[in-house]
Amino acid sequence: MANQDELANAAAQGKYDKVKRLLSDGADVNGINTFGRTPLQVMKMGCPELCRLLLEHGADPNRQDNHQMALIHDVAREGFLDTLQVLIEVGKADTNLRNKNNQRAIDVAEQHGHQDIVTYLGNLNPAD
Repeated sequence: MANQDELANAAAQGKYDKVKRLLSDGADVNGINTFGRTPLQVMKMGCPELCRLLLEHGADPNRQDNHQMALIHDVAREGFLDTLQVLIEVGKADTNLRNKNNQRAIDVAEQHGHQDIVTYLGNLNPAD
């Protein structure tokens, strides 16, 4: 658990080099920290390259927390388009994944006024 906490903490702080080293040393990219979350779930959202690193090491972009929130919902809520693009283009995140309020990422982005994300997601799923 200590190694998982160290990886999750480094991801949360946006420490790319430390995350890379820990992954190289064998840390489990989908391992659960003391709070029941993975490094991808707690990563600093404004770090698309860190997101890419975790995904390229096999992080699950569709893992949901106990509120059925996945990272795609979190970045849509906070307005991090660049990280959202990495989640979808590299991680193949499910844009139709719904949270406990039955909302997709596009719904969350619209609710929080992030029109750039609404437009991007709308262009991926033009029928919506």
